[in-house]
Amino acid sequence: MSILLFTDFGAADLYVGQVKAVLEREAPGVAVIDLLHEVPAYDIEAGAHLLAALAPRFAVGDVFFAVVDPGVGGSRRPALLQADGRWFVGPDNGLLSVVAQRARQRRGWHIVWQPESLSASFHGRDLFAPIAAWVARQTLPAEYLTPAPALDVLLAPGPLPRIIYVDHYGNGITGLLAAGVAPESWLECGTYRPPPARPFSAAPPGRPFWYGNSIGLVEIAVAQGHAATQLGFRVGTAVRVL
Repeated sequence: MSILLFTDFGAADLYVGQVKAVLEREAPGVAVIDLLHEVPAYDIEAGAHLLAALAPRFAVGDVFFAVVDPGVGGSRRPALLQADGRWFVGPDNGLLSVVAQRARQRRGWHIVWQPESLSASFHGRDLFAPIAAWVARQTLPAEYLTPAPALDVLLAPGPLPRIIYVDHYGNGITGLLAAGVAPESWLECGTYRPPPARPFSAAPPGRPFWYGNSIGLVEIAVAQGHAATQLGFRVGTAVRVL
């Protein structure tokens, strides 16, 4: 069993280390994996679709510490979700909802426990990290939870036709499921219409193309180039299947 960290905290900032310190204290010996700390900042919808694409690649029983929480300190409730045997701890603001709705089996709870000291701005460290640790160690007291038949915030679970992540190569990951796009289709992204190609050797250098990536999403790339710069897209740019 592992704890997977999925956040918009930024890998170089001061937040991730504090979360890991809590996890080490509360769940010593449990593997902690930095899955992604560069989820587009504050972008709950992008995070929800990235999380849903990544989660099935991990083992049943793994615990996802999933925090993209622009409403921290407000009225949104903290949640615990079990979806197809994996656990997800995070805010009930839509971030967990795509995973929940795509799951074949799911159970949910709201977290009613609060620590004695709870920062108004860092529930990741003070609330979600201890809960994730206790879930991983199977020591979470039942009275810390209340059953939640459904999450408070549900985003549409279907394909999301926009760029949801740009990696350091400049490739644009979309929220479109590759399995739902005919392999001969072309895309429209801004003023460009990239054709399909098998990555990356089938495309000549400098040519834009799209393909189904390793987590099952449609991705736009430029062979040996920077697609975001060349095609002028960013997180949020609409994508259309032609």
